[in-house]
Amino acid sequence: MGQDRCPDTRWAWVEIDKGALRRNTRAFKDLLEPGVRMMAVVKADAYGHGAVQCVKVMRAAGADQFAVATVKEGLELREAGITWPILILSEPPMECVQTLVEHDLMPSVYTQGFALAYGECAAALGKVGKYHLALETGMTRIGVNWKDAVEFRRGIDFHRGLSCAGTFTHFATADVPGDWTFALQFKRFTEAVSAMRGAGIDCGLVHCDNTPATILYPDTHLDMCRVGVGLYGMQPAESTRPHISLDPVMGVRAKVTRVIYPETGAGVSYGLTYTVARQNTQIATIPVGYADGLSRTLSDKMDVLVHGTRCPQVGHICMDQCMFAVDVNTRRAVRPMDEVHYGDVVTILGADGNERITAEEMAKLRGTINYEVTCNFGMRLEKVYV
Repeated sequence: MGQDRCPDTRWAWVEIDKGALRRNTRAFKDLLEPGVRMMAVVKADAYGHGAVQCVKVMRAAGADQFAVATVKEGLELREAGITWPILILSEPPMECVQTLVEHDLMPSVYTQGFALAYGECAAALGKVGKYHLALETGMTRIGVNWKDAVEFRRGIDFHRGLSCAGTFTHFATADVPGDWTFALQFKRFTEAVSAMRGAGIDCGLVHCDNTPATILYPDTHLDMCRVGVGLYGMQPAESTRPHISLDPVMGVRAKVTRVIYPETGAGVSYGLTYTVARQNTQIATIPVGYADGLSRTLSDKMDVLVHGTRCPQVGHICMDQCMFAVDVNTRRAVRPMDEVHYGDVVTILGADGNERITAEEMAKLRGTINYEVTCNFGMRLEKVYV
């Protein structure tokens, strides 16, 4: 369960299960008809799982292309030797067009000024700048208005330094089966694509499905699907759970750095929000805190797993450490268990024995979504791939 995987420099780490990642990637690939490509979304360091390592596993399991959020994220993949197509899911600053061209990173395009600057740079370097046209169909985030697609393309297509490799939009309500706004967005998107094709404009790979749409709407797969959170073993919504089985990829572990039997009435952590109420209660410390992604809002609300048993986290979560309580075996114990010792492995996220703490459980306690939970844990903790 991780006893031998602890880094030498700190008794806290993230475990990434490459086998689970491989199985999830294949599960999504199996949803697609032959010829439909899969773009794996690895932004935010693969949702906290480590983009470089994840890309290699995903590619071997069937992913065709990859998507990131920023130019820096794309560069990190290129510098690691990743040569497959990479899309940046927004239009970057105009100042970085040379970087895009030199490293073959495809930007999303939705303003004429950026498109022409990108094309000029590509032509000056003797290259063609590939891009994906982003269309606004109802999410009100990015993109050319779907009604203006033909006019926009005519305004940039004269440039010999540009080549449209794809056209896409993004759904706001794909996780709601039968939602009318989803149907409206898809109708607008397909109408815009048809209008461009009718005008003799090449749209490249046409794609609109995110993770929930890939699962729930096979009729909208088109040329390619963009799959993100599901690859990491997290359901994008409760509505998708009956349709695909996914294996969690991330675990978060730590080892106990201190354990004592405080006197009854002793307080724990900043503000002393927890008070030891009975004898035979251990208070154990682990080196994980809110700077590692364990949100301070979870203080006195969450559990950890030790020896396959849930133990309550107690006191305010600190920046680099937190504490939990162990109700050692007595007749009055609420959650009776054996003593915890220095160096014992503690699970913050993941499975231990028959118990599991999921990103969904933690997200519910935080009032957020599972995506944010894993992204947060990926910021500082060292990753161990198993």
